[in-house]
Amino acid sequence: MKNFDTRVYSIADFLEWNNADLLELSPDFQRRSVWSQNAKSYLIDTVIRGKPMPKILISQRLHGSRTIRVVVDGQQRLRSIFEFIDGNFQISRAHNQEFAGLTYETLPADVKKDFLQYELGVDLLFDMSYEDILDIFARINTYTVTLNKQEIMNAKYVGFFKQYVYRYGYKYVNYFIRGKILTKHRVARMAEAELSAEFFVALIGGVQTNKNTENFYKKFEEESGNLNEIASKYDNIMSYIREIYPPDELAQTNWSRVHLFYTLFTVIGHCLYGLDGLDTEVR
Repeated sequence: MKNFDTRVYSIADFLEWNNADLLELSPDFQRRSVWSQNAKSYLIDTVIRGKPMPKILISQRLHGSRTIRVVVDGQQRLRSIFEFIDGNFQISRAHNQEFAGLTYETLPADVKKDFLQYELGVDLLFDMSYEDILDIFARINTYTVTLNKQEIMNAKYVGFFKQYVYRYGYKYVNYFIRGKILTKHRVARMAEAELSAEFFVALIGGVQTNKNTENFYKKFEEESGNLNEIASKYDNIMSYIREIYPPDELAQTNWSRVHLFYTLFTVIGHCLYGLDGLDTEVR
């Protein structure tokens, strides 16, 4: 028997409940708030851009004549939203150039209005015991696939390096797929971001046999450094590659093997800019 329903509530609704003490954010089974400022900023940027986020899971219970909503899953998202509205942190430049450094109060009036009207999908649980809610929470955290290295990077970092890596992965993903460098199945596991990260690493630190990509996620988490310049080089190299090999032609060559495509990218990069780790003069 179904004992939940799917609803949609605005941020304004959640804010009203929280201000009236009708929202319980820290039940016993929820993890404590551990999000970094960067992670919170990334979520706020998601709202401002009007992009979807995962559903919130809520259980309702009556306390006298008052309906109390207990957050089963999603408390860190809601806390981040409330903290932003309270002025506790600013939007990071890594996530939104237009509103970088602004708090909720200093956003334009129309953006604040849209922010409060942003709708969150909610699965609402009815008449469930504490034991049943614990079971549901356990199930939510069971139905997960073991994360690969790139998916761990995605979950762990939200700063400048990640934003550039993902932006450029998205930018060239169709070429990677049509050129048979990557399959759609691999892209579903963030292979385009992994490849893009390796290109950024090569352009910043040179060709490396042991690509410790995480060091670059750490280095450029808070500051962008020269990533904009590196991104321009990335574009230029891809422009040369696409001129030499349209994707359908590349797919017919050995260059479509991902490790050989990395070699092609870095050799052209070395010819244009000189990369550390490639000492042989290229003529």
